[in-house]
Amino acid sequence: MSPDSIDPSLLRKNAHSPSFFALQRASSGRQDLVDFCIPCNPYFPTPGMFSQLAGAMEQILKYYPSDADTITAELCSVLGHNPQTVVMGNGSTELITWIDHLLVRESLATPIPTFGRWTDQPMETGKRVDMFQLQEMRGFEFDVDAFVHFVRTRGSRVAVVCNPNNPDGGYVPRREVVRLLDLLIDLDLVVVDESFLDFVDAEPHTSVADEARIRPNVIVLKSLGKNFGLHGIRFGYMVANPALAQTVRAALPKWNLNSFAEVVVFLLREHGAEYRESLRLLSRDRLMMAQQLAALPGLKVFPSQGNFIMIKLPDGRDGVGLRDHLISHHGVFIRECGNKLGSTSQFVRLVVRPQQDVQRLLLGLGSYLYGTAAEAPPDNVVSPGHGWGEPARHGGTAAPAEPDLPAASRFGEPAHADPLSREDFRAAI
Repeated sequence: MSPDSIDPSLLRKNAHSPSFFALQRASSGRQDLVDFCIPCNPYFPTPGMFSQLAGAMEQILKYYPSDADTITAELCSVLGHNPQTVVMGNGSTELITWIDHLLVRESLATPIPTFGRWTDQPMETGKRVDMFQLQEMRGFEFDVDAFVHFVRTRGSRVAVVCNPNNPDGGYVPRREVVRLLDLLIDLDLVVVDESFLDFVDAEPHTSVADEARIRPNVIVLKSLGKNFGLHGIRFGYMVANPALAQTVRAALPKWNLNSFAEVVVFLLREHGAEYRESLRLLSRDRLMMAQQLAALPGLKVFPSQGNFIMIKLPDGRDGVGLRDHLISHHGVFIRECGNKLGSTSQFVRLVVRPQQDVQRLLLGLGSYLYGTAAEAPPDNVVSPGHGWGEPARHGGTAAPAEPDLPAASRFGEPAHADPLSREDFRAAI
């Protein structure tokens, strides 16, 4: 093992992937680790926003933040929500924890594979978790009627659906989610986790937050860290009718949000255009990355509307071996899905990243899967420009035209060449 390699044994100590900080501490000096594991927006905040945050660092660290109501009121002013229907948490996982403690009494049904906290959290508190297996042969497509039948058969009292789903990126059209809410109107609770919804470009109107505000048993969950590329700040929010929102709000500490979260929320009003541009760039990168992965022999690529792509390795190849190879020899960190319920280690989730990072990933995949020389990139690697604000189709010599193909959607929804011009900052979030 070279002096700047990371010992793969670090990756086997816990069910969840180690933090980026833990990997850096274990890297013996390696500073160029590329993270394809944590689903973070690589284009937001902008360098200018980071400069603003750096300039305010002393005040952020030194002074107490405003209370949660003040920060939530500003967020609602920017996004166009009624503060009575919104609850902000110290990360969406804080809200998941309190939803479980306060609103899940006996049982919860959810498709698998999915975000692990939706299965692990209720099991940790003694609830029954009814797991609806999504089928690989159907591309992990979510079928509303089959799920409702499953819920009725099992007698589940709470249902949770992630849209898009994690780790496969499958997206359920809004009309189908609304139909699901109608069919499950008698349940104690239905949660729609929209943590990755901002990355969807399959249709112009995606969120059901407006439905949650007026329904008696619906919560929509949002994760700001994933959308804004700021996982370290730990902030997210939920939308529900005022009574349901107050039930959760009353359980939270008055100062559960930190000063970083406050400063970022108050910056959002000025940076809506940059945020929309970040989503456009990521949509472009997702399409190109999916095409490059699909060109690798024996690799199966699942259509995604998230900011990640799930792949299945060829028979005889294992995600643990690939993960260890990539991090040891190429400084690339990926998420193998063997510890996700409903999945196996033959599946790997890869975060969408700019092309210079994807090239390194493809080199590592090639060397592991086919024994190709690491000095030369695979034939399907392209090198478009990826600078901030670069046009998608008109950018001079630095940026060749995008492939003229529809965005990945397994439901046949119309794709939009410019998904961000259709809505303002409020609608985007």
